[in-house]
Formats: sequence, C-alpha cells, structure tokens
Amino acid sequence: MSRDPPAPTFDPYKHLNISINPDGSCTRHFVFPTVNPDPDPSPEKLAASKDVTINHETGVAVRIFRPTNIPSNDNAVARLPIILHLHGSAWVLYPAISPANNRGCSQMASELTVIVVSVNYRLAPEHRLPAQYDDALAALLWVKQQSVDPANGEPWLRDYADFSRCYICGSSNGANIAFQLALRSLDHDLTPLKIDGCVFYQPFYGGKARTKSELRNFADPVMPLPAIDAMWELSLPEGVNRDHRYCNPMGYLPQKEKVGRLGRCLVIGYGGDTLVDRQQDFVNFLVTAGVRVEARFDDAGFHGIELVDPRRAVALINMIRDFIN
Repeated sequence: MSRDPPAPTFDPYKHLNISINPDGSCTRHFVFPTVNPDPDPSPEKLAASKDVTINHETGVAVRIFRPTNIPSNDNAVARLPIILHLHGSAWVLYPAISPANNRGCSQMASELTVIVVSVNYRLAPEHRLPAQYDDALAALLWVKQQSVDPANGEPWLRDYADFSRCYICGSSNGANIAFQLALRSLDHDLTPLKIDGCVFYQPFYGGKARTKSELRNFADPVMPLPAIDAMWELSLPEGVNRDHRYCNPMGYLPQKEKVGRLGRCLVIGYGGDTLVDRQQDFVNFLVTAGVRVEARFDDAGFHGIELVDPRRAVALINMIRDFIN
C-alpha cells in the first residue's frame, strides 16, 4: 500500500533568507542596499540628511532628516516638531539606512515639515531584546541633551527643532520599540523636551495562544506565522516564551498603571495583517489603562503595504499629520 510523501516542512529561516550560526549569530544571505546620508539641502530634494553616532561603545547612530525648505515667521526660522522614528526591521533584517526607510523618513520630513531622528538600532539575534529598547532610549536622551547644551548641540536640532513637540513614532517591530520607549521615558526628566504623543503603526506583538487573524493568515506570503515565530525566537531574551512582556505586554498587569500615564496615542492597522488581532487587543489594553487613543484601522491592507503602494504611504503621512497638528 503506497502512501503519499509527507508534506514539505515550511522553513521560516529560508523564507527570511537567513541561517543561524552555531554561536547564535545570523548569516543574512542577501546584500541589503543602504543609502548614504545627503546633507546638502538643495531645493530639488525632499530632505537633507546626516548621520550622528550617539554611542561610540555600541556604535548606535541616528540619521537626522530636515526639510530642504525651512519655513520662517517674521524673518525668523520656524521651530519644527521632532519625530523620533523607529523603523521596521523584522528584528533581524534591515538597518535604518535602508532605501525604504530613507525614502519614508525623507517624505515625512518634507510633507510634515518636521525634523526626523531615525534610530539605527542594533539587530537581533546578535543583540537580543532589550538592546533595541536601550538604543531607542539612548537616542531619546541624546535628543534631550541637544536642547540643554546649545553651544555644543547638534546644529539641525539646535537651530530648527521645537523640543516642546516631540513625537515617538514606530513601524511594525519599531512600534513595539516605540511603546517600550514611551514607557521608559516616564522614568526620566526630559525637560525641556516634551513627548507630545506616540504613533504606533502596525505594532508587532505576539503570544503563545493563537489569534483568529494569525490562524487565518498562517501561510500569508509576506508574514507567515512560522516566520513571525522565528523572529520572536531570534529576538526575545533566551529562555523566555512569547508571553514575555516584550512580546505580549497585554498580559503583564504590573505595568498597567504606568501605561495609563502615557500621553495620547495613534494606532494604525489593516484587516489583512496577520497581527491585526494583536493590534486591536493593544488598543483595548491602552484604552482600559486610561490612555487617550485614536485607532485607525482599514479592512483592506496588509503588513507593510505602504512600502509597495504609494497611495497608502501618502495616507499614512496624512494620518500622522492629522495627529500631530
């Protein structure tokens, strides 16, 4: 009696195009392009950019974007809001200096007339959580430092930034980092820097129990569930599971009081995202804790749609504009 051959096992590392080395590091089987900073504010460009290393021990740097056209009021340069930006990387794949992030931050700086500080945080598995949270906090404290040391401060922040209007903005796992950064910011005196709000775009969360959207999109071509599990496996501290608060903050009751002290938040998601149920649970978690939340969910769309659909990229910028204005 013949039997059908067993179905091939899905290899999440092959999907991510990586392999794990015996020492726990990761070999990325692709040459991911990067974009050099362009500090020249020529009129034909959306934005100028520069890189600043903020921690020489860890090598963590930020890329700062400023509009090429800085508005003025009564012949004085207008002060622009600051967006501290945490990019999506699947925890393990992409640096902040990727073409997609460079393009998105340039558009944000130009269209919103803001200063964008994009954090080139360290990647997993070489640097597991909470390293990314540490890097984001280092960037926030560095921005604060520029406001209290005008003589030696970074000129683009010193000359153009409104330190009383700072927004924390993250995409995908960057939104996960942004949430933890917002919580950590409550433990620090940031004066005169003021966090005026947080934007969480398609926040990346998980848990041991499966949600309906995870099961429905198990074999999603962009975000299959086994690949999501692999991302958590590579980024969480060794020895913990997906119900750890870094992955599933909704189940961690001790931080609920602290969450309630956050300022207003904007959460954006799409119905076709494997993680949409997690994102809506996150909204409910924030609201229950007493946070002022604006939730913008569209039934149509998937994880990272703004990277392939320019109309969604414009819509995303417009939602952020409405929130910060």
